[in-house]
Amino acid sequence: MTAQQTFGKGGPAVSRIGQGTWNIERAPRSEAIAALRSGLDLGLSHIDTAEMYGDGLAEQITGEALAGRRDEVFLVSKVLPHNASKAGTRRACEQSLRRLRTDRLDCYLLHWRGSYPLAETFAAFEELRAEGKIMSWGVSNFDVGDLDEALRVVGPGRIACNQVLYHLRERAIEHAVMPWCERNGVAVTAYSPFGQDDFPQGGSAQGKVLAEIAAAHGASPRQVALAFLTRSSGVFAIPKAAKPSHAQDNAGALGLRLGAEDIARLDAAFPRGPKPRGLPML
Repeated sequence: MTAQQTFGKGGPAVSRIGQGTWNIERAPRSEAIAALRSGLDLGLSHIDTAEMYGDGLAEQITGEALAGRRDEVFLVSKVLPHNASKAGTRRACEQSLRRLRTDRLDCYLLHWRGSYPLAETFAAFEELRAEGKIMSWGVSNFDVGDLDEALRVVGPGRIACNQVLYHLRERAIEHAVMPWCERNGVAVTAYSPFGQDDFPQGGSAQGKVLAEIAAAHGASPRQVALAFLTRSSGVFAIPKAAKPSHAQDNAGALGLRLGAEDIARLDAAFPRGPKPRGLPML
């Protein structure tokens, strides 16, 4: 497993494991900033945020953490659906740039489908890209039907990524979304890669499998989880780290390569289940 891989079709090399910022404002500010900076020191240069997170506070904290280090980072933010009119997308982007203390985003996403036509939002993205305010753009929480529509609107090669819920106990995207993205050169970014406060505990059957594989590799169970989720080319993960020690543990997954037997054991312990009617999201 390489630490970096191409982000979307013809995109830049980006760290496979990044840093999420959802709810980061709930941690002491100095600790949250230290965690982000520690992650950068360790190669977690893919940082994801959104105008929604803490009503902009997560972007402010991220901007403070990136002071003097902006060029080291692949920086992603998102526009809320109710702001995603053509004019509203521009306003939202410019406000995010101010909070982040930067002149550009490396990728800008529509957070989820809303009432504005995709063509309107994407036209704003293209204008922002032409002006250098964003380097690329993508979507989040898009199922295959949404992706098909997006592709019809803009054609191939425009959509950089689809950010979706993906963790060991929620593998729905493997049925159709992940194959679609692979076929069309769209990066997949896994948010909440440890689940929502339900990471397998050591005493459980699933936790024991993780622990055994981790011990065999001199790794932690969370590092094993991240390595499993990013085992396919074009898949990234953005775990949050509210403390430097969390960032250090996440960074340990950058060089972890699981063998075929490890992957088979995890696949059996965490079955992906039947294809759902709709795309799970938080």
